[in-house]
Amino acid sequence: MHLGHRGANHPVKNLKTKKVEITSQNHGFEVLAESLPAGTTATHVSLFDGTLEGLEVTGKPVFSVQHHPEASPGPQDSQYLFQRFVELMHGTDPNA
Repeated sequence: MHLGHRGANHPVKNLKTKKVEITSQNHGFEVLAESLPAGTTATHVSLFDGTLEGLEVTGKPVFSVQHHPEASPGPQDSQYLFQRFVELMHGTDPNA
């Protein structure tokens, strides 16, 4: 990634809900969407440059985002991620 993503107010689109989340970022690398292995799906994308911002693994309790939901720049746009994590840990996530 040439310049990286730094700071707050980065718009990221949730590809499942089509909602835009305002995020805080601090990274200088990216995972290329075309490099994802079978069974791994892109879930979020940067609206600044189209880079991958989130993924999940089908049939496994695994998901990831490339921003800081705990920073709450939205301020609550990404809070659902914490609930999803808890549900995955307890085996109750309907999306897993």
